[in-house]
Amino acid sequence: MIADGGSTDRTKEIIAELSKEDSRVKLIDNPKKYQSFGLNKMIDAAEGEVFLRADAHCYYKENYVEKCVEVLLKTKAKNVGGSQRYKAKNPVQAGIALAVKSFLGNGGAKYMDSQYEGYGDTVFLGCFWTKDLREVGGFSTANITNQDSELNLRLIEVFGAESVYISPEIRSWYFPRDSYLKLFKQYFRYGRGRFITKIYHPQQSPIRGMLPFIFILALSILIVSDLVIETSLSSIWVVSILFIILLVESFRTVISYKQNFIDEIWNGPQKKPSIISRVFSTMSCIAIMQIAHFSGFLYQLLKKVFLRVDGW
Repeated sequence: MIADGGSTDRTKEIIAELSKEDSRVKLIDNPKKYQSFGLNKMIDAAEGEVFLRADAHCYYKENYVEKCVEVLLKTKAKNVGGSQRYKAKNPVQAGIALAVKSFLGNGGAKYMDSQYEGYGDTVFLGCFWTKDLREVGGFSTANITNQDSELNLRLIEVFGAESVYISPEIRSWYFPRDSYLKLFKQYFRYGRGRFITKIYHPQQSPIRGMLPFIFILALSILIVSDLVIETSLSSIWVVSILFIILLVESFRTVISYKQNFIDEIWNGPQKKPSIISRVFSTMSCIAIMQIAHFSGFLYQLLKKVFLRVDGW
């Protein structure tokens, strides 16, 4: 099944052609446009025991489905998937792909480690038992983004800690946003989603979802306080040190993943970006991710406090 949220390309036409050849290929109309609504429609219509999610803007290894089902059966987990690997076609995508390799860009998330195998709190995409998805109520439509993490927290709360399994044998690659503006909008929405997930799962939500908010809020308070009081709080030195840390960490990440960038990440037709270009892009992406996430989290917090709105 393919859920279409109002695409303007030939998606619907292609699906119609494929469905003539194979009646199992079905189009699910998703006028709400957001993923959670489309996924829930597919869960309602699903006839098989296994529900495997495969998003657009991704490339999947030829044995992806086979490995997902194999790991699902072997581990007895409720959801299995691989790490979130990246492909890049321009310098911005290259920066994003490298930024998430750093702790500053991933917060220590296990599903961002391509070598990790074991249980975690969430996973990229996912392969589920259909009956389990129906039992927990599917994807939350109150949470437009971060709905996958929120669902995995519900699975853990209902079925136990060993519900979500990450396997390096399950391989797919994600093509990230191709401009800094799109990246900011994406992470602004992620920040909003993380806040909503925290509201619904105050105990289970991982602390990494709050780190950008806590850190940037503390830094902002320091800078503002330094401007309004007579005693110097040395905020300029703090900012300088943070910039140096960002620069050094970006350089370390680019060098550490130099071969991986050549062998796996870079997929562009033009010449790959230089080391300096990659360092600049990585620094920019890490900064944008944190600032945008903070902004979205703060926006949703203010919406909660002043408008009493829990959802989106």
